[in-house]
Amino acid sequence: MDVKVVKILFILSALISSNVFANKNPVVAEVNGRKIFLKELEKNFTGAKYFVSGKKVTKQYVLNELINRELGIIKARKSKLQQDPIVKNKINDLLYHAQISKDLEEKLSQIKISDKDIKKYFNKNPEYRTSHILLRIKVNPDGNELLAASDVAKDIYRKLKKDPSKFESLANKHSQSPNAEVGGDVGFQPSVNLAPEYFQAIRGKPVGYITPPTMTQYGLHIIKVTDIKKYKDVNKTAYQKIVYDSKRDQVLAGYFSNLRKNASIKIEKKYLK
Repeated sequence: MDVKVVKILFILSALISSNVFANKNPVVAEVNGRKIFLKELEKNFTGAKYFVSGKKVTKQYVLNELINRELGIIKARKSKLQQDPIVKNKINDLLYHAQISKDLEEKLSQIKISDKDIKKYFNKNPEYRTSHILLRIKVNPDGNELLAASDVAKDIYRKLKKDPSKFESLANKHSQSPNAEVGGDVGFQPSVNLAPEYFQAIRGKPVGYITPPTMTQYGLHIIKVTDIKKYKDVNKTAYQKIVYDSKRDQVLAGYFSNLRKNASIKIEKKYLK
């Protein structure tokens, strides 16, 4: 074969290879000059398959979503939406969570939960079945409202001290909770599902115990312990998540404790009363 022909074929082959390599991530679409590349489309196409919706997931559908997103971003920037106080706050929330994820992702992924961990947590935080009589109070009640609710709660409690068997009927008559019609029964609940004051009022108490009126963010409760779950009956999958969250919160507490050491923080405690 002629040497010149060989050279030409070699150059053509190189050009074709170069062009193929360059087109591994070609431009799929342009929106006002902003290019959407194939790899971006494929990444979003794969991600879209993890979400169930009423629409069929195709590359055309995903591309349309990317184009719409870009048009929305362009409009938001033109209107300087990023300067809006509400949007700024949302951006700060995003930055807050993104920074924590970046700093703690590896550490959080190392958290392991054993049966021993679950049992230890459960022994400290037993699961009770309770019924309650709830007298709702506004978040910021005036003195008269609080006093009136307190008087009613004390009267109910006095009646129960004399005759505990009246709990269900008094709950049906006075409770402002959705479960009033079933005697105030809220079933078995892990401690994390209860207001802290509610759980502390029943913690360590025997079946049949009725608490004095107990204030939580929801109002005044009179609570009756109706059963205590045994460890062998717990939902270990649910408790694995609860214990994980507990350990995660410990990691977060340590993380922010270290950040506070290097920060200048001043608190006016007079406004916290």
